Amino acid sequence: MYLKIHNIFILIAIIVLDISCSGKIDTADTDQGVDLETILNDDTLRIGTIAGPVSYFYYRDETMGFDYEMAQNLADSLKLTLKVVEASSETELTELLANRIVDIAAYNFHQTKALKKQFYFVLPLDDSYQVLVQPLDIKTFKNTIDIKDITITVASGSAYEQRITQLNDETGLNFTIEHAEDSLTQEDLIEQVATGKIAYTVADVKVARLYKSYYKKLDVRLPIGFSQRNGWLVRKESAYLRKAIDDWSKTSDNELLVSNLNFKYLRNSLFFTQKKIKIPKGSISPYDKLFKKYAPEINWDWRLLAAVAFHESRFDSTQVSWAGAAGIMQLMPRTASNFGLNRKNIMNPEKNIEAGVQYIKSLNLTFSKIENKQERIKFILASYNSGPAHILDARALAEKYGKNKNVWFGHVETFLLKKSEPEFYNDEVVKYGRFRGRITVDYVEKTLATYEKYKSRK
Repeated sequence: MYLKIHNIFILIAIIVLDISCSGKIDTADTDQGVDLETILNDDTLRIGTIAGPVSYFYYRDETMGFDYEMAQNLADSLKLTLKVVEASSETELTELLANRIVDIAAYNFHQTKALKKQFYFVLPLDDSYQVLVQPLDIKTFKNTIDIKDITITVASGSAYEQRITQLNDETGLNFTIEHAEDSLTQEDLIEQVATGKIAYTVADVKVARLYKSYYKKLDVRLPIGFSQRNGWLVRKESAYLRKAIDDWSKTSDNELLVSNLNFKYLRNSLFFTQKKIKIPKGSISPYDKLFKKYAPEINWDWRLLAAVAFHESRFDSTQVSWAGAAGIMQLMPRTASNFGLNRKNIMNPEKNIEAGVQYIKSLNLTFSKIENKQERIKFILASYNSGPAHILDARALAEKYGKNKNVWFGHVETFLLKKSEPEFYNDEVVKYGRFRGRITVDYVEKTLATYEKYKSRK
């Protein structure tokens, strides 16, 4: 306990010294450092956020979302446990922050004078702007000067209400502002426009475009505001927490993380996948019959085959990865071609599963000398994720360094991870060069865990 407290005060002292040298924070503020000290002492970072396709949601028992993953990365960097508190609206979220229920409002707030007066903005992201969300038809507005005799629904007190109020005042346009129910978010309102429950709303362009990718009859092309800064919020007295977030956000690793998460959640969020993939009651997937049909060809439990498909595509037959892997089993074009698929049928669920099983059958032959079937399955899973070449290299390293080349956990997986180190990827037994094995190692563990979960279902 002494060591833990000692380390906390060392960290705070370093941040205080850094802040003092930089001159970025007015040390006349009261209660500075209290928030960060409490957070570190409690081993817990409390964030508030709002459920939605970008920020935070559950998908097949996994927690996902841009703001969630960013907050988890921040917590990990500070060696803290992350606790998430879900709010139903921006107003409720700012109240949670003001009342010290959470340490950070981890949600994409547009910068306004009112918010700047009460809070610090942190984790600045690319500037954004607001758009009119409207039905795509012959009455779609193409210019703000044409907007008249309509009702626009927005959250009371939000940045969206402020902007359309200004627009009304600036132009003298004749439209009505209707306040949404307090529990409705901008995402809820976009969906209500898409489903015809309301006529118009205003939203952040990034979120609006994401919904447009799912609801084709939405129009989100009309800007109604200028570019605004946006980001997370912390309390004014949380000066040292703000400094810690700023330092973390400026690292090169963070820049790469933001880029990857933008692609993951602002272009093709799995939030919408779960909307279009309906799993029948009592089933694991929409394709249980196909897994049961083809799994006997490789002498696998069909639920293990389903677990592979889940971690490959989340059962989305239209899924295409950045690398070109396609369909439920996420087959690369060359692999798919080897097993009889082409551009016309690669997305066909049955054809894709059948080809995936044939690929697994070929991997089973590659590792046929591993007599223990359960161990062989782990090597097949790893090869399905990374290709067999790197797994063969890891086996060779394991044998050379006195480990069992036919055992995965604690043996071959260890050397797959070491293939990112020069000492090992330059070894004479390695034929296929450097490889970062963490994703593959995690893939094997997660797929087996999902399989166990499926087996436990009655």
